[in-house]
Amino acid sequence: MKHYDFDTPIERRGTDSLKFDSAESSHRSSDLMPLWVADMDFALPGEVTDALSERVAHGIFGYTIEGDAYYDAVNDWLSSRYGWSAPKECFVLTPGIVFALATAVRAFTDPGDAVLIQQPVYYPFSGVVKNNGRNVVNAPLVYEDGAYSIDFEAFERAIVENQVKLFLLCNPHNPVGRVWTAEELKALMRICLAHDVIVVSDEIHMDFVRPGYSHTSVATLGDEARNHSIICTSVGKTFNLAGLQTSNIAIFNKELHDAFKWEAFCAGFSHGNTMGLLATQLCYQLGGEWLAQLKDYLEGNWKLLAEHLAANAPQLRLIEAQGTYLAWVDCRALGLFGKDLERFIEDEAGLWLDCGDMFGPDGDGFIRINIATQRAYLKQALTQLTDAVAGRGYL
Repeated sequence: MKHYDFDTPIERRGTDSLKFDSAESSHRSSDLMPLWVADMDFALPGEVTDALSERVAHGIFGYTIEGDAYYDAVNDWLSSRYGWSAPKECFVLTPGIVFALATAVRAFTDPGDAVLIQQPVYYPFSGVVKNNGRNVVNAPLVYEDGAYSIDFEAFERAIVENQVKLFLLCNPHNPVGRVWTAEELKALMRICLAHDVIVVSDEIHMDFVRPGYSHTSVATLGDEARNHSIICTSVGKTFNLAGLQTSNIAIFNKELHDAFKWEAFCAGFSHGNTMGLLATQLCYQLGGEWLAQLKDYLEGNWKLLAEHLAANAPQLRLIEAQGTYLAWVDCRALGLFGKDLERFIEDEAGLWLDCGDMFGPDGDGFIRINIATQRAYLKQALTQLTDAVAGRGYL
């Protein structure tokens, strides 16, 4: 078995990396250690990059279609790991999940309609609603005793009182790290079906479920649920291919499928990224062992994070993540919120993190840390964070 190296640092500055090279345009110091956007610091397996290099050597990059081998690779991955697949004609290719969310908002709602989300949640969820002239309705997650859950009565009440047409589901959930159980998802679907609410399930983090948990796709909850849903998948997080802009959206209901595809076409999208299509296919075909070793490595990072905070800054409460590679930390004991917390993190800890208020008011006082980086780098960042806490005299 080949051993993959996740410890050796890879210089990303100077590559036009959003994560590393956008500090100046974001009005931040270039000296900050970035652990913000969900972008990993690991190279693809050599088997994939070698095959991509062969394709580059061909030298022609014209319009490209998704062939049978492409969808065979997608479906082999989905069926072997998550127990579902879809006919080729059910898929709609998009340049990303956020594009798909916005497309669904425009395809299935009208200006002024209500769209439901569960904050704190990935901030583009509210953005694609507001930016398209729809109304955000929040059925916030319940945070209690260090864990998040769903208030199903409040969820249904929000639908009824606001005449919600569409629900954007984050499954697994970013940033709180919940991996929703089959029972929780069935309860959500029963409510949505009862009130004719279309569900858009963002499942981009499905491959980063931690040991002891399992991902349940909305596609496996029965025909009625599946035919009332748009299921969003991508290798963008799994293999860090966001820059190649390729996502696969499964829509089993032909009426919904055709409406979604037409809206994407009206937005000007018709053909995929040549290298994105090939990279997706290759990663699904060749990347299984790389991903398995990466997840083992990330478990070591989770262990480092938990132990370091417990030993050096116990007032910072790490929420136990069931999935993703994004740590959600309760910092409210510091008494810092909003811009004050952001200034502390940047000016005193020297870090660039995502502060919780960007995920909605329910996230204020929290921080999100991307742990998908080399362990030594993560350790240095954590040391800076806890030293800053100690320097404030909180401990």
